[in-house]
Amino acid sequence: MEQSNPPGGWLKLAGLGFELAASIAGGALIGWWIDRRLGTAPKALTVCTAIGVVGGLYNLIRTALAASREAERGRRPGGGQGGPA
Repeated sequence: MEQSNPPGGWLKLAGLGFELAASIAGGALIGWWIDRRLGTAPKALTVCTAIGVVGGLYNLIRTALAASREAERGRRPGGGQGGPA
């Protein structure tokens, strides 16, 4: 019997790309704003964009690893519930 994934599971993973893009764009916007306020272009833009990239990639990898672990649990005999009988 073929096992099906829960509905909406792929939507969660598809949203990871948008989260990555949003964290980079958010960091860039904050850096741009700081540079305009302080006249330090492009230092804050560069630093805040790098922070956005690192934070976004961290979230992407963390969520992907959790999804991988969850999928592995579902493939084991018994669905990963409890120990050997």
